[in-house]
Amino acid sequence: MADARRRDGWQHTSALLAMLANVHRNPKKKPQPFTPAEFNPLADERKKPVKAKTGVRTLKTIFVDRR
Repeated sequence: MADARRRDGWQHTSALLAMLANVHRNPKKKPQPFTPAEFNPLADERKKPVKAKTGVRTLKTIFVDRR
């Protein structure tokens, strides 16, 4: 429960920091606006799904059909 409260606090703080940074940003130097995830130290990049580079057939031939 304490972890959820800490994450919630950082979500609010990072949203405020992103808004403040976007107010003072130079659109000529950085055309894209800042996102709250850029300021959140608890944002976990590993939660994004990983795309498979090989198909199931390739894995089947390597591990099941080998002779």
